[in-house]
Amino acid sequence: MVSPEPRKRRGPIASRLLALDAWIDSSLYEIGFKARQFWEAATIFSRRFRLKGWRRGIIEILSEGFTLGAGGIVVMLALAIPAFQDTAGDWRAQGDFAVTFLDRYGNEIGQRGIIQRDSVPVDEMPDHVIKAVLATEDRRFFDHYGIDVLGLSRAIFENVRANSVVQGGSSITQQLAKNLFLTNERTFERKIKEAFLSLWLEANLSKKEILQLYLDRAYMGGGTFGIEAAADFYFGKSVKDLNLAEAAMLAGLFKAPTKYAPHINLPAARARANVVLSNLVDSGFMTEGQVLQARLHPADVVDRGEQKSPDYFLDWAFDEVKKIAKPGQHSLVAHTTFDANIQKAAEESVEFHLRQFGKEYNVTEGAVVVIETNGAVRAIVGGRDYGASQFNRATKALRQTGSSFKPYVYATAMEHGFTPNSVISGGPISWGNWSPHNYGGESAGNITLLMAMAKSINTVPVRLAKDHLGIGPIKAMAESFGVESPLEGHKTMVLGTSGMTVMDQATGYSVFAQNGFVGSRHGITQLVTRTGDVVYDWTKDAPPPHRVLSEQALKSMNTMLTAVPVMGTARRAQIPNIVVAGKTGTTQSYRDAWFVGFTGNYTAAVWLGNDDFTPTKNMTGGSLPAMVWQRLMVYAHQNIDLKPIPGIDKPFVDEQIAAKAADAQKKSEEQAAAEAAAERPPVLSSRTTQTLRDMTQLFQSAPKLDAPTPPETLSAL
Repeated sequence: MVSPEPRKRRGPIASRLLALDAWIDSSLYEIGFKARQFWEAATIFSRRFRLKGWRRGIIEILSEGFTLGAGGIVVMLALAIPAFQDTAGDWRAQGDFAVTFLDRYGNEIGQRGIIQRDSVPVDEMPDHVIKAVLATEDRRFFDHYGIDVLGLSRAIFENVRANSVVQGGSSITQQLAKNLFLTNERTFERKIKEAFLSLWLEANLSKKEILQLYLDRAYMGGGTFGIEAAADFYFGKSVKDLNLAEAAMLAGLFKAPTKYAPHINLPAARARANVVLSNLVDSGFMTEGQVLQARLHPADVVDRGEQKSPDYFLDWAFDEVKKIAKPGQHSLVAHTTFDANIQKAAEESVEFHLRQFGKEYNVTEGAVVVIETNGAVRAIVGGRDYGASQFNRATKALRQTGSSFKPYVYATAMEHGFTPNSVISGGPISWGNWSPHNYGGESAGNITLLMAMAKSINTVPVRLAKDHLGIGPIKAMAESFGVESPLEGHKTMVLGTSGMTVMDQATGYSVFAQNGFVGSRHGITQLVTRTGDVVYDWTKDAPPPHRVLSEQALKSMNTMLTAVPVMGTARRAQIPNIVVAGKTGTTQSYRDAWFVGFTGNYTAAVWLGNDDFTPTKNMTGGSLPAMVWQRLMVYAHQNIDLKPIPGIDKPFVDEQIAAKAADAQKKSEEQAAAEAAAERPPVLSSRTTQTLRDMTQLFQSAPKLDAPTPPETLSAL
């Protein structure tokens, strides 16, 4: 019998591995067992808190509310992220430029930059100055963290009770956030950004720093920024020396600096100061006895006349100075191209037409730029009220141009061998999945380029771009004209879907008035140091203008553009006895309306619309914008030597063209009247007409009645 082979003895490593495996298995089992025990215990414990009936309904509502709230916070954060990008730069920097600006005749028109050096620390300002500002703008400034919920609730209650906006709910921090980083547009997105930036300011600055920035950066009317500059402008003294009445008047300017500017409307400023004094009492900062003397003896201001500061022009000119000033040259006197009379005429024309027709067309804002034929920028209207909004719509707002972009398309065509008499189809066209239509949906058939421009046919420039030119050359042509706004380069660009500034439009069209040359636009003629040294002279230091449009193309373009006011869409822009040229523009949904035109003397671009991009009521470029342009230009051409438009022989209206256009217009009106008469139904039937005639005969044949006895005769009897 053979004995079994003896079992091999395991080594120490194998034994250890088996022990480790056993320990892991047992540990996992223990952990799982304990977890199941804990879960069962937790489940049994949680059952004690399980709600039923109405209590459960409340919990469900709260739960959904928290979920929606969390989602809303995520959405608001997503909207606020772009605003925080502005905080990455040196947002405190204001530059140490100190520039005094003179108009074309040497008269001082304003200053920029100086007020930042003259900042007075909050600790050195009188106590009543700080209290007056806080009582009016933000009573709980030191008690909230950027957003005053109680103050906002109080403002909403007061506004609802008064059925109008009588109180603002924005804290000083929110107003500073808007001044530093945002614009004045009234949108939900802007308010969200403002709220988050307010929290950011509170987290990064002390209350004293926030208040200091607010008092130094706020616009105070009269072209002044900051309370120190305002104290000097209105009262001829430092903010350190203001009495209570003067402090109350300045504190009242933060709400509406243009409306309450004391050098313009002293009674309104004093009434507003009285409201500030009442706020001091209502807030508990002062007693009625302490403010009584200020009520009885309101502040007087330095008499500076009623001349308005051209703030939109000054802001643009200040940016121009920063571009051309050499390093180390910051305290300067700038001689500008500004013309106060043309500026006043431009402002008056915008305001006149918006007051007269603003409600009818549902339009609230406008912008204008006027450039003389030598390239000098004479006037800039960046909006209706600089005090309400310092955003310059003339130099910074990118608005779609509509048909006013078409001259760049036609100029490219002229350079490619086309002429005003070239015939092209104005019928329907499709470019990929894009099928543009003419205004009114009508087909134009075969038409000359001159008539296509005058009648603003949409399909013609699209067909030119698609079949003959391409988008690249058109984009390059517009940019060569001095257009600095970013152009999209999409095929829809030919109908003006790219945003452009009013300044760019005026610059581009001025090429037609300046014989095809570009590069002459300027706002600064000289920069001089305080000691009189000339550090910049435009005639010597600026690069010379250069030609971008050939003489033949220029003549063709001006021939077409002069036809637009005569027989096209801009008849309301005609000036008596002067040839004018230009183009209207209207965007989709009537959000923007343009007229950009020129004579031999001036080029002017006019834009009208709304800041929030809401549509107007069917306002076209040939209506209100053309009327604004015409009223301005009639004034600008008084008592000056008329210059011819290049390519047009005389600056006066060609009687032949005018007569031809008048005949065509008369025939058109007669035809329209005939069509209307043919369609008009009879007002009265023949039977009714006969009845009325019979009644007339009866009245005529009836015997006359005796006159009634006068009352005085009856009383005598």
